[in-house]
Amino acid sequence: MRVLVVEDEQYMARVLEIGLRREAIAVDVVHDGAAALEKLAVYDYDAVVLDRDLPGVHGDEVCRRIVALRLECRVLMLTAAGRLGDKVEGLGLGADDYLAKPFDFPELVARLRALYRRSPMVHAPVLTFVDLAFDTHRRRVLRAGREVRLTPKELAVLELLMRAEGGVLSAEYLLDKAWDAHADPLTNAVRLVVHTLRRKLGEPQLVHTAISAGYYLGATR
Repeated sequence: MRVLVVEDEQYMARVLEIGLRREAIAVDVVHDGAAALEKLAVYDYDAVVLDRDLPGVHGDEVCRRIVALRLECRVLMLTAAGRLGDKVEGLGLGADDYLAKPFDFPELVARLRALYRRSPMVHAPVLTFVDLAFDTHRRRVLRAGREVRLTPKELAVLELLMRAEGGVLSAEYLLDKAWDAHADPLTNAVRLVVHTLRRKLGEPQLVHTAISAGYYLGATR
C-alpha cells in the first residue's frame, strides 16, 4: 500500500510517517493542501491520510478535488473536531472514513487497511499461492506452515507480487508502490529486496524474473 500523509503539524506528520513505514506501508508526506494536490497529480496512492485543518488549500477542498477528479485513492480524514456534526460534514465531502484527534495509532492502521480492502480491486485478507500464505492483517507469512520473517519492504513487495496473481510487475512499478517519492529511479533497491525475498522463502523458488520485464510468482522454475 502507498499512502499520502497530509498533515501540517510537523511532529505528528513524522510520527505517522515512521509508524506507517514500520507497518510495511510506503509513505509520502506533505504539510499543506497545495502540495497534496501536486502529489496527487503525479502519483497513484491507495489512500490519503488527510488533516482537515490545513493551511492554504483547506483539507475540505483537497477532498472535494479527489472526488471531482475521480481518483481511486481512499480518504481518511483527520481532525481535532470530533463532534458528530463535524464527522457527518467530513463524510459528506466524500471522505471514506473520519478519525478524530487524539487517536490510537493501531486504530489508524486498521482503518487504512480496511479502506485498502474496499478499493476498486477486492483485496483478500489472506493471500495464498501454492504453499505460501500471507495474512495481510497480522503481516505474517507462512511457507509450508513455517513462519518466514520478512522486513517491511520485503512484505510490501511480496504482497504486490501475490496480488498480481502471476502477472509480471516491473521494477518501476514495484518501486512506485513499495517505496516513497524520494526513491531514486535508478536504484537497485528492488533487485536487492527480491534477492533477499527469494532466499528467505526458500526452495522451490517462487519469485521469478521475466528478463527485461520484471518479476512474478510462479510454481515452477
